[in-house]
Amino acid sequence: MTDHDHPSGRRAAGRRRRCAAFIAAGALLPLPALSGCSSDEREASVSASQDIAPAPRGELKNGGTLRWAIDAMPGTLNAFQSDADATTARITGAVLPSMFTVDASGKPQRNADYLDAADVTARDPKQIVTYKINPKARWSDGSAITAADFIAQWNALRGKNNAFWTARNAGYDRIGKVEQGAGAHEVKVTFARPCADWRSLFTPLYPRSVMGSPEAFNEDAREQLKVGAGPFLVQKRDTEEGRVVLVRNPKWWGDRAKLKQIVLESLPGDKRAAALADGSIDVAAVDQLAAKRVASARRPAGSAASRKPGDGNAGPQGDRAKADAKAVAAENAVLRGYAIRKALEPAYTQLALNGASGPLADDRVRRAVARALDRQALADTVLKPLDLPSRPLGSHLLMAGQGGYEDHSDALGGQDTGAAQALLADAGWKSDGSDRQQAGQNAGAPAPGAGRAAYGYSDGDDPSDDRYDGGPYGDESAEDGSGGRDRGGYDEGADDRNPARSGRGHAGASGGHGAGARPAAAEAPLSFTGAVGSEVQQAALLRQSAAFYKQAAAGQKDEAHGDTASAAYAKYKRYKKRAARALGAAERIETGQAPHLPGSGGHPGSGGHPGARHVAAERSAAAAPQPAGDRAGRIAVVKKNGKPLTLRFVVPDGAGSVQLRTVGRRISEMLGKIGVQTSVQRVSDASYFQDHIASGDYDLALYSWPGTAYPATDARPIYAKPQPAPDGSLTVEQNYTRVGTDHIDQLFDQAASELDEGAARTLVEQADARIWAAAGSIPLYQRPELVATKKTLANVGAFGFATPRFQDIGYTK
Repeated sequence: MTDHDHPSGRRAAGRRRRCAAFIAAGALLPLPALSGCSSDEREASVSASQDIAPAPRGELKNGGTLRWAIDAMPGTLNAFQSDADATTARITGAVLPSMFTVDASGKPQRNADYLDAADVTARDPKQIVTYKINPKARWSDGSAITAADFIAQWNALRGKNNAFWTARNAGYDRIGKVEQGAGAHEVKVTFARPCADWRSLFTPLYPRSVMGSPEAFNEDAREQLKVGAGPFLVQKRDTEEGRVVLVRNPKWWGDRAKLKQIVLESLPGDKRAAALADGSIDVAAVDQLAAKRVASARRPAGSAASRKPGDGNAGPQGDRAKADAKAVAAENAVLRGYAIRKALEPAYTQLALNGASGPLADDRVRRAVARALDRQALADTVLKPLDLPSRPLGSHLLMAGQGGYEDHSDALGGQDTGAAQALLADAGWKSDGSDRQQAGQNAGAPAPGAGRAAYGYSDGDDPSDDRYDGGPYGDESAEDGSGGRDRGGYDEGADDRNPARSGRGHAGASGGHGAGARPAAAEAPLSFTGAVGSEVQQAALLRQSAAFYKQAAAGQKDEAHGDTASAAYAKYKRYKKRAARALGAAERIETGQAPHLPGSGGHPGSGGHPGARHVAAERSAAAAPQPAGDRAGRIAVVKKNGKPLTLRFVVPDGAGSVQLRTVGRRISEMLGKIGVQTSVQRVSDASYFQDHIASGDYDLALYSWPGTAYPATDARPIYAKPQPAPDGSLTVEQNYTRVGTDHIDQLFDQAASELDEGAARTLVEQADARIWAAAGSIPLYQRPELVATKKTLANVGAFGFATPRFQDIGYTK
C-alpha cells in the first residue's frame, strides 16, 4: 500500500511520531495486560505487535551491508521541518540521540544510552523535569552532549523566533526555561504550563551547531548532518543515485553496531518485487502481491502451484517456454532466501465524513452512515487473507495492543440497518418508493460515474480480493470456474462493461474482441441462463468463450514477464483452465456426449419441448449465483424535498491503492442498503490528499492516521474544533473532517496538562468516546505491515510501535 492515503508522508515529525507523520518506533518489551480485552485478544495483540526475527547480539556476525528500500529520498534531514517524512525519521533514529524510545506496546522508555535518569522532580508551583545525561554520550566531533544542546533546541522550537522555519512547537511552547543543573551533564527543564507528554521532547536531539542558528536549521540540516551521536553516522546523501549511506560511528560508546553500513535505497513500491527477485535489496516494505510472490517461491518445484506459463507446452513456443521456466526457477531460488515479516502497523484506516456542509453537516446523517457500516467485514477484507488478527479498531487514539487500549465504539453504536434508516428519517431523508436500487449490485451506481466501473476494476487486479484467500498468501481460489466471484456477496461480473452478464447482450453481439485484440481481464461474454436456443448455439457460445479465454491467457502470459508477474500468472492460470473447460464442453455437445446444459432442451436430436427449455433456463437462473442486490432485495433511495441523498466518495486511482478502492467499493455497497447513493470520483495520487482531503473537497474519503505514544498532545490537532480565521475561512489544523466540539477540545487540553497518568488516561478515554459520538471519522482497521527481509537477517522487519535498535540489526552466523 502506498502512503499517499496516509498524511504521514506530508508532515514533519518532531519526535518518533508527530500526529501527521508516520514513524514506526520502539524497543522490545512484553505487553502489559489490556483492560477490557479477553485473554485471547491479548494474545492476538501480542502476536501481531511486531515480527522482527529477534536474536541475541552474540548470534550475529560483525560486519556486512544492509540494503534497505525507502519510498523516496528524504526531502530534509531536519525532523522538525514540514517536509520531513518517515525516511527522515529512520535516519535520525540511527544517527541522533533519542531521550525516550517507544516499546512494542506503545509506551515510552528511557534510553539508557543517553540518559542515566529523567524524572519529574517538582510539580508545585511549577513542573520541573531533571535529565541526567550519560557522561559517555558524545557527538561525533568529540564534544560532550550537554545542557547547551537542550537549551539550543528549546530556543529554536519554542515558537518565539520566526526565523526558525519549524513545523510545530507542541510541548516546547509549554516550557518556561531550560538551564544547566548541578553540572554540565544535568539539565533542568521548568514548564510554564504542565506537560503530561514531556517524554516526547528532545527526541531527536540535534547538536547546538544545528539548532543554534536559523541558517543551519533551515538550510544546512536539510542536506547533511555533519555531526551525529548514534550507532551510525550519515556518510553520504546521493540524490543522483537515490541513496543515503550510513556507516558505523567510531565514537559510539554503546553496543557496537553489528552492521558495517546501512544503505537506504530509493525504490518505488511497484519495483520492489523485481528487486527481491534479483536479490538487489535486503529489506523492503511490500504489498500483498509481492508478499505472495515470496511465499509462493517456497513451494516444491514440481507442485502444480509452482508451474509457470509454458510448462509442458510443445511447438513453436517450446524454446521460449523453457527459457521462461528457467528464469522463473532462478527467481524462485533467490526469493526462497527471503521471509515475510508481518504485523499490525501502528496506524489505522478510517472513513472520513466531511461535516463542513451538505447532508453530512447533520450529525444524524453522519451517524446513519456510520451505523450502516459492517466494520468487521471491512477488517476481514484486508486482514484475514494475511492471517492477522481481524478486528475493527475501537479507538481513535490508541491502537490494539497498546497499553490502555479500550473499545469506545459503543458511544456511536454498531452496525444496525434499522437504526441507520431511522436516523435518516429523523433528519428528513425518507424513501417514497419511487426510486429503487439494488443493494450491493448498484449501491451508489445511480449517480453518474459511480459503481464498480468507476473504480476501474477487472477480475484479478485486486490483491485483497477473496479470490486470493488460500491462506495468508495461498493459491488462488478461483480456479473452480466460479469466475473469481467474491465470497463476500459481491458479484465481480455485475458490471455494465460485460453485456451478457448485465443482460444487455451475449457473446455474439457486436463490439466484441476483434482479431488480435487483447481482451479485457473480465468474465467471458457468455450467459448460459439466457441461452435457451439449440445445442448449436450453446456449442458456438462455448467455443467463443474458449477463444476469449485463450486470448486472455496469452495476454496475461506476456504480462507475466513484468513487475506484475504474480497477478498476471494467476489470471493466466484461470483463463487457460476456463478455455480448456469451455472447449471440452463444446466438443461434448457437438459429439452428443454431453447431457443437456441449462436451457439446451435435451441431448442432440431429442427435440426437447420449447416450454421445457424455458423451465430449465428459469431453474438455472434461480440456482446461479446472483448479485448481492438480487439476494438482498431492492432498496429505495432516500430523498429529501425530492432530492436523493448522494454522497461524493473520493478515492485515489494509483496502482498502489487497489486495496483502498476495494474497501471503498464495499462501503458503497453497505450504504446502498440504507438507500444512500455514492458518486465515486477517482483522482490522481498526487492530488488526492492536498487537493481533496486537506481542502475539504469530498463527502466521504479513506485515509490513515498513525498511532502515537502521546495521544493527548499528538492527536489534538486531528480532532480540534475548526476555528474562524480573520479572513473568514476556517482554521482546521489537521481536522480534515471539520467535525469537532468544544468539549472534545477541553478534554484534550486537560489530558495534556494532567501529570497523573491514570487521570490523563481517563480524560483521553472520554475524548475518544466523544469523537465516536460526533461521527466525523470512523476507524475501520489497523493497517497491515508487510516487510520482506533476508532470512539471514535478525532484529529487523515489521517493527510495529517498536523503535528500531539499529545497533542490534545484523546477519546471523
